[in-house]
Amino acid sequence: MEKRAGINFIILLGILMTYGFSQAQIITSGRIVFERKTNLEKKFSDARMKKWLGDNKSKTDMFELIFNDTISLFKPIESDVADRISWATSKSTVLQNVKKNENLFVMDIVGQQVLLQDSMHIRKWQITDSKRTIDKYNCRKAVYQKNDSTRLYAWYAVDIVPSVGPEGFFGLPGAILGLATEDGGIIYFAKSVEFMEPKREDFAVNAKKKDIYTPDQLKAKMEKEMGDSEWGKRMYNEMFRWL
Repeated sequence: MEKRAGINFIILLGILMTYGFSQAQIITSGRIVFERKTNLEKKFSDARMKKWLGDNKSKTDMFELIFNDTISLFKPIESDVADRISWATSKSTVLQNVKKNENLFVMDIVGQQVLLQDSMHIRKWQITDSKRTIDKYNCRKAVYQKNDSTRLYAWYAVDIVPSVGPEGFFGLPGAILGLATEDGGIIYFAKSVEFMEPKREDFAVNAKKKDIYTPDQLKAKMEKEMGDSEWGKRMYNEMFRWL
């Protein structure tokens, strides 16, 4: 009887250990699906824009992040459903190569595609003690003060090892599963995380244009073509929001 009880205890211990290891699985490559919510009332203040928006006070867009330990691709998930206010938000694709210290941005601004290449920006994050759970992952909050008027919040999971995130954000000890502006105008949250080993073709970028700009070249081009117009300023801020 005692022998059987001992065997049962060993079996139970084995099950618990296996369950514990599976729960603490470290992910080094995979796919993360993000939902982005944009508060249109905060983004557009003039009456003309509000008229075009109608009753739409917010907009939801979906993205996916495919990654391994050296390359990541963040891109929009296209929908077959017609979007009457597609112009209200921009959707960028970001290919990040750690070995080359390089980001390639494929920006879709009001139906116009623009390619921009830049080095990976080193950001000074302030890691806090604040925590929350995102898609069953324990995450810690970090703060990035971009400038005097722009502060961003990020929540990262240490169980997902590569330092990756939406819009090409990185630099934290784990993948960013949540990203938000301080006023809550734009919020990214991971809806699902899955382990996979991406193939080379999974990192293919759908770029129709051939001209690739640096940030300074693109800024000069926009200033020349649009000057100091309000529309030009809004488009510039939209393109460089996350850079």
